[in-house]
Amino acid sequence: MTLRHGFVLVVCAFAVFPILFVLSAAINPMGTLASTELLPTGASLNNFANLLASDTYPFGRWFFNSVFIALVSSFASLLLSMFAAYAFSRMRFAGRRIGMMALLLIQMFPQFLAIVTIFMIFTEVTELYPAFGFNTVWGLLLLYLGGALGVNTWLMKGFLDTVPKELDEAATVDGATHAQIFWRVIMPLVTPILAVTALLAFIGVMSEFLMANVFLRDPESKTLAVGMFGMIAGDHRNANFGMFAAGTLITAVPTVGVFLWLQKYIVSGLTAGAVKG
Repeated sequence: MTLRHGFVLVVCAFAVFPILFVLSAAINPMGTLASTELLPTGASLNNFANLLASDTYPFGRWFFNSVFIALVSSFASLLLSMFAAYAFSRMRFAGRRIGMMALLLIQMFPQFLAIVTIFMIFTEVTELYPAFGFNTVWGLLLLYLGGALGVNTWLMKGFLDTVPKELDEAATVDGATHAQIFWRVIMPLVTPILAVTALLAFIGVMSEFLMANVFLRDPESKTLAVGMFGMIAGDHRNANFGMFAAGTLITAVPTVGVFLWLQKYIVSGLTAGAVKG
């Protein structure tokens, strides 16, 4: 029992240590990496004030860009994935199996293998349609929409396969159309997988760095991951570490808020799919 408790304490300390260090750095009056300690000798909100008032680092704009892109791309990819999963799960058509395997195989390739191709495509798009090219929120949204479509579709299809088809047949006998079955019968029963997929998509977009770093160069168009990386890049690591830690704490707020909002759907939806005999 003592060994088990000791192991739990070590794991908890390992998990809590980086959070305490970031919190200590955020309230450190000196605001530098060299002066940051695990237990701060003083406390001040100057790092938060300097970050929000900075003209060099438009943190407010980065925050808006990240939350907007994460919300819109999560909702749109969730809707598209649900449509595709419903078709693959409930309908039989030519090319169904090939389409499912293609989605699975394409997702196995790492994203960074496609960076060169995406860069060339969006170079042309920027010349023809600047509103959807580099340094635009809408262009990055288009990029994210296709990124997780395959994974989400497979995830939702697996859950839809567990919903009894007798419900569809009963609704069809009552005169319901495919659209009515989808929105009024199926959707309420798949709330848990919708909530989980939306949460994973939101977290993935909020923390995505590789694609956004290639795509966004204008300071006003950057997301939090790209913009905050620039704050500690090169010779600015020591001087800006306090503001960086403060920005990290603020960045966690929308993710925690989305999780708290969705967790009730995850729990309540688990018991909503029972079929009464």
